[in-house]
Amino acid sequence: MTEAVATKDDVLLVEKEGAIAWIKLNRPKVMNCLNRELLKSLIKACEEIAADKAIRVVAIIGSGSKVFCAGADLAERKGMTEGETIDYLALIQRAMRTVETLPQPVIAAINGSAFGGGTELALSCDLRVMMEDATLRLTEVKLGIIPGAGGTQRLPRLIGKSKAKELILCATPIGAADGKTIGLIHRVVQRPQGEDVGDGYSESLMAEVKAWAEEIATAAPLSLRQAKRAIDQGYDRDLEAGLALETRAYLELLNTSDRKEGLAAFAEKRKPNYKGE
Repeated sequence: MTEAVATKDDVLLVEKEGAIAWIKLNRPKVMNCLNRELLKSLIKACEEIAADKAIRVVAIIGSGSKVFCAGADLAERKGMTEGETIDYLALIQRAMRTVETLPQPVIAAINGSAFGGGTELALSCDLRVMMEDATLRLTEVKLGIIPGAGGTQRLPRLIGKSKAKELILCATPIGAADGKTIGLIHRVVQRPQGEDVGDGYSESLMAEVKAWAEEIATAAPLSLRQAKRAIDQGYDRDLEAGLALETRAYLELLNTSDRKEGLAAFAEKRKPNYKGE
């Protein structure tokens, strides 16, 4: 069953489909760019999803077939004072961090090109699925600024410092195929001939992401959360500290009903029925 929840003015839609929550950027007339209202709605949606034990995987997609997200709303930014600009920077950083720290795995469904903050939104997700004709690009240095929503920090951690410098310092666009080659993109989806979704959402991309999300959702939900936590919190630590964190995460699962169910299902040669308990 699909449950749709619209936010104020429908700038962001949340649709729950079984164990999957779709977060849909819904500003097609301005290429889904990130104004303050959309960022606040994104934060609120993530906070609500984080507390929803029925949701095991989250997917983020933009409306239309050409642009996932064009980054900051420059029309809004143009009228901001210096203080308001600083507040906006803090807001967009908080939004990206809220996405990144969702306890559930998050998939970026990159339906079209992403620029600046749009690319940074995709970087904040755990996994990335991209249409073959889409492009990612951090354009900030061409505008007299730098990526300010985590791009200079997350991109090097994902693809290495040297390649990240090329993409950021040269504002080099990267397509889906090259993104997959360097490990930034996990899956590439071909656009069906004649597909034109207008202001809607790409069914071909959503089908691919849904299939992957459903596969992920068959795992024990508490295990997904602890595995994500161990990876994210242990990545920048030395090995001994990381192993200690991994042990603590493992022990959190030791007496759960899901662990016992997993063992029983394996012994009985059946599919487990995990409940997140």
